[in-house]
Amino acid sequence: MARPSTKLATAIAMLASSLATVSAECTREGLLAAAQSYIAAQTSGSISSLAPSLSAANFTYQENNKAADIATGVLSQPLTIDLNRTTADTTACATYTMLISASGAKPYVLSTQIRHEGNSTESGEGSIAVIDTIAATTGALFFNAQQTLAYIRQENWGTLEEGQRVSREELKRVGDAYLDMWTDAGAADSIPWGTDCERVEGSMLTRPCGATLPRGGSARPNGNRRYVIDETVGSCDILCSFDSLGNMPDSHEVRVEGGKVKYVHTVTVLQ
Repeated sequence: MARPSTKLATAIAMLASSLATVSAECTREGLLAAAQSYIAAQTSGSISSLAPSLSAANFTYQENNKAADIATGVLSQPLTIDLNRTTADTTACATYTMLISASGAKPYVLSTQIRHEGNSTESGEGSIAVIDTIAATTGALFFNAQQTLAYIRQENWGTLEEGQRVSREELKRVGDAYLDMWTDAGAADSIPWGTDCERVEGSMLTRPCGATLPRGGSARPNGNRRYVIDETVGSCDILCSFDSLGNMPDSHEVRVEGGKVKYVHTVTVLQ
């Protein structure tokens, strides 16, 4: 049998690569659908509906910055969800979901990032590689789920018009600058604070959120940063180890509207 020419072989290889790229697609709709499956699992306390979406070969469940057993973690506890909100990052193929359970037997505020492997959100194909949760409950920093719920219910996290959005790079820069304030005396002044900005740290509200800010002093940067950035709503969420004040599992989220910081949320677990 005649062997295909070099040009033909190259064309076949390019076509195969193109088809693989098309089949491995990370869509906003797919990301949000996976997040909804996660919310349903947390509501029921059962991962049965979520299980087909978990990677069989490469799945990690992490809780408060430590690898954990999904069968015994907070995801195994049925929670009454009083508020949920999800942002989607099609570049990183990841989502960030905030869940507030204030009316159940044990209150929680959860900050969860879900990451998909292979740049794919095809349902039922085991694309979820990581579920990464900061789980705050009684004893966490400034914890009062009812108060947090009351504050956050008043916020507007609608989709921003094109003219009100900033770039992915700027959202990341602002999020990083916020976490750098404890080690960099100039970081606070590099952040474009809005005059009507609100900061909710646990259940403590500060308005405007650019007031009473740290200006260096710690030698330990806040590390282990994991990002979910959604330009359509001006959100950058960073899960991290809040090392500047101690090794604390932490989530910091900012919303930037029209180039100015509008909201800051923090969820910090004391340990």
